[in-house]
Amino acid sequence: MSDKTLTRMDLSEAVFREVGLSRNESADLVESVLQHMSDALVQGEQVKISSFGTFSVRDKAARMGRNPKTGEEVPIQPRRVLTFRPSHLMKDRVADGNRRQG
Repeated sequence: MSDKTLTRMDLSEAVFREVGLSRNESADLVESVLQHMSDALVQGEQVKISSFGTFSVRDKAARMGRNPKTGEEVPIQPRRVLTFRPSHLMKDRVADGNRRQG
C-alpha cells in the first residue's frame, strides 16, 4: 500500500494536463466542484458520482458509549456524519488493484 495522498493540487494539475485549461482555471474548476459537493452535503443532499460512489449525510442518535480504558459509560451526543458508499464499479477496480499487487 502506498503512502501517497491525492491532493487538490494533484487534481488541479490533472485537469491542467488533461483538459488544457490554465493552471489557475484548473484550480478554480476543482475548487468549484468541491464547493458544490460540500454545499449539497451541508444541505443534506446526496452527492452521487456515476461509476464512483455516493456521499451522503446521516443523522446519528444520542447513545451511551463506553470509555475503552476505564469501562465507564459515557453519553455520546447526537451528530451528523458523512458517509461514502462506493459504486460496484469502484469496488471492482479496487479489488482488481489488490489482485495485481499481491
